[in-house]
Amino acid sequence: MAQENPPFISKIAIIGAGVSGIAAAKQLAHHNPIVFEASDSIGGVWKSCSYHSTKLQSARKDYEFSDFPWPNRDDSSFPSYLAILDYLESYAKHFDVLKFVKFNSKVVELRFIGDRETAELTGNTGEYRSPLPGHPVWEIAVQTNDSEILQWYAFEYVVVCVGKYGDIPKIPSFPHNKGPETFQGKVLHSLDYCKLDKEAASQLLQGKKVVVVGFKKSAIDLAVECAEANQGPGGKPCTMVVRTLHWTVPHYWVWGLPFFMFYSTRSSQFLHERPNQGILRTLLCSLMSPMRRGVSKFIESYLLWKLPLEKYGLKPDHPFEEDYASCQMAIMPENFFTEADKGNIAFKKASKWWFSKEGIEFDDNTKLEADVVILATGYDGKKKLKSILPEPFRSLLAYPSGIMPLYRGTIHPLVPNMAFLGYIESVSNLHTSELRSMWLARLIDEKFKLPSAENMIEQISRELEVMRRTTRFYKRHCISTFSINHSDEMCEEMGWNSWRKKNWVSEAFSPYGSQDYGQEK
Repeated sequence: MAQENPPFISKIAIIGAGVSGIAAAKQLAHHNPIVFEASDSIGGVWKSCSYHSTKLQSARKDYEFSDFPWPNRDDSSFPSYLAILDYLESYAKHFDVLKFVKFNSKVVELRFIGDRETAELTGNTGEYRSPLPGHPVWEIAVQTNDSEILQWYAFEYVVVCVGKYGDIPKIPSFPHNKGPETFQGKVLHSLDYCKLDKEAASQLLQGKKVVVVGFKKSAIDLAVECAEANQGPGGKPCTMVVRTLHWTVPHYWVWGLPFFMFYSTRSSQFLHERPNQGILRTLLCSLMSPMRRGVSKFIESYLLWKLPLEKYGLKPDHPFEEDYASCQMAIMPENFFTEADKGNIAFKKASKWWFSKEGIEFDDNTKLEADVVILATGYDGKKKLKSILPEPFRSLLAYPSGIMPLYRGTIHPLVPNMAFLGYIESVSNLHTSELRSMWLARLIDEKFKLPSAENMIEQISRELEVMRRTTRFYKRHCISTFSINHSDEMCEEMGWNSWRKKNWVSEAFSPYGSQDYGQEK
């Protein structure tokens, strides 16, 4: 039930209090934003989509805010999800961000009330208008504590930080009478598994024939938890149904060399194609393609030596660099193949599968009996956005590539007075979100202006074309192979020096991270 005059309590609304949401709240604190968080705590996917064994996939100092280092940042172990939640909570308290957050406040609808001409998007190629026009442009309907009554609010600007993961599971489609309803056992998505406490999760897996569908990080972690729950004589093996193989790494060292040397320095990224490069740079990139392939082969040789990928038929057919370029690379838990060697984890490669009464059937006419099937098949982030955005903006989320077109991974050129954080990926998504929060704060404060919508669309197209040529897994906005160049261009727009190191040697050969962007240099 909407109020006639929604309260105008702040210029800026932020939807979601995950990593991107609290980063945005900190950078926009001088505007006193209101942060709507559907749950009772901050943390986003670290809170809602973590297993008991979930750990960070990068070093601590590669996953920290520029002005808030980890207390034990040189610890080489990967922190648990609980340690990450504690770090995020400490960050929010240190910068007094929690005062902006309305917990248990779920945004269920947005309504555009700005200039209708702005919403007529065809041919809108002129300069962007002021980010803060001085009057409400968006109305937001909020459901508090599961109440049936909706409270409406009005804002000049909305920052959407609901992310691509969590909330809405992506469920595979099945032929008629071959879906989960046919199966006499239990079917759940990894999102449902995350909601179980440790005892309930153990009871679900222990002594059961479990099938995990998927071979990305969440599926791998699930298989390990299943194996650990099935130790001893009564234990049953967990079978992973692998549809697409991806390269996994045991740690961030390759033949004794640090991994950052190959992809995360300015000199290493010089080997890769990037948007807006000139003819000479394109020629050099072409001439150095053998070196680029050689780096990929060098890493593959180490992984094949270190991990029994060929033994278990898990060696991908594509080059390692394609997984890195699509942000698909995952860290393999230390005990994964130990459990496989003990027979507690088995593998079944299949392109097509469906449910039967007793378990799962495959297109090669084989069958797999199961008591429990867990779908580690990802999340439908686009559906989350479409559920709250009104037309005509909802239709703009669809794009031929499947990737939402965002300038600097933040601004949709045809959606006015709105930004999106957490929809672009790189080596460290926390750093990626924080830098874009800094950029967005300066944009809203009118310290620089956006290009025309036409020019922004052209820039987005160039980035997507680079990604399309770099990897066959062209399904997400991943800038890992040109992230430094991407940050350079953002720094230049903000009026910062794009070279952030103390000397040219460091510029060329040391890795770039959040600490390099802590202040204007």
